[in-house]
Amino acid sequence: MQGPSRRRVIAAAALCAAIPARAQDKFPTRPMRFIAAGPAGASADLIARLVGEPLAKRLGQPSVIEPRPGAGGALAVTELTQAPHDGHTLLVAVNSLVSEIPHVLKLRVDMSREIRPLAELARGGLVLVANPAFPANNLAELIAYAKANPGKLDVASYSAGTLSHVLGLLLNRAAGIDLRHVGYKGSTPALTDVMGGHVPLMFDGIATSLPLIRAGRLKALAVSTPKRSLVLPEVPTFTELGYAQLEALAWMGLWCPPDVPAAVQQRVRDETLAVLAQPALRERLLELGFDVGQPRSVDAMAAGLQADYERVGAVLKAIGFKPE
Repeated sequence: MQGPSRRRVIAAAALCAAIPARAQDKFPTRPMRFIAAGPAGASADLIARLVGEPLAKRLGQPSVIEPRPGAGGALAVTELTQAPHDGHTLLVAVNSLVSEIPHVLKLRVDMSREIRPLAELARGGLVLVANPAFPANNLAELIAYAKANPGKLDVASYSAGTLSHVLGLLLNRAAGIDLRHVGYKGSTPALTDVMGGHVPLMFDGIATSLPLIRAGRLKALAVSTPKRSLVLPEVPTFTELGYAQLEALAWMGLWCPPDVPAAVQQRVRDETLAVLAQPALRERLLELGFDVGQPRSVDAMAAGLQADYERVGAVLKAIGFKPE
C-alpha cells in the first residue's frame, strides 16, 4: 500500500490510538465525589478527607465527601452503583466489605462483582486489648489464665462474623482455650464494656483502640500485623509469639464500579499513589494509628480479597455461623 491510501490508514490508526488518551484527558469534568462507607468521623470518613481532597485537587476539581453508614457498607455500595459509572464518584471503604460482610449479611449483590479496588489507602491490624485490671499482662499469661479458668472468659468483637470475631476463634483453636464470643454492634459499645470491666478482652482495630491504650484505659497484649506496629512498637505480634495463624491486616481502599473506563481508572490510581507518597500524609495516618497503604496492583488486591474471603468463610463454617 502506497500513496494517499497508506496515509489514510496511518492517520486512522493514530486517531484510534488517541481516543483513550483523549477520554482520559477530558476526565474529570465536574467535582469528585467520595462516598465513605461509615458514619461521619469514622475511619472511612477521615481517610476519605485525607486522601480525597488532595486527590481531587491534583485532578483539578473540588471534592465532595459523603459519609454513608449502614448495612456493613452495603448502603454505600448501593449509592456508588447508582451514580454514573464514569469515575467521578468513588468509594472509600475497608476490605471487609468484600472479604467479611458477605459472610455476615444476606446481600442481594455479589460485592466482588459490584466494586473494584483501585488503590490501598491505609492499612492496619487488630490488637487484642484487655481491661487494665485483667490479671494477664501478656499473651502467655492470658492463655495460662484461660486454661486455669475454662469457659469463664469472654472476648468481645465489634461485630459477629468479622475479623474481630474470627481472630478470637483462631486463638481458641491455636492455643487450646475456650474464650466465649460476645458480639457487639460496633467498636464503641464493645470498648465501653471492656473498659467498664463487663467483658475482659476484645479484638479491635489498632486505630480505634490506640487513644485508649495511650490513656491507660486499655492494655494491649498482641497485634495481628506481620511486623510490630509503628504506633505500638512495644506490643509483640502474634506471629513472633508463635501464633502465625492470627496474622491479619485490614486495609482501607479506594473503589469504583468495574465498568468505569480503564483509562480513567488508571489515572485515578496513578494520582492516588502520588498523594499517598506525600510525607505529610504518611505522618497524619500514623497519628491516626494507620500505616500508609502499599502500592499493590489491582490484581494483587483482588487475589488477596478472595483469599481473605475464603479464610474467613472456612472459620465461620466450622462453627456453623449463619448470616443474618
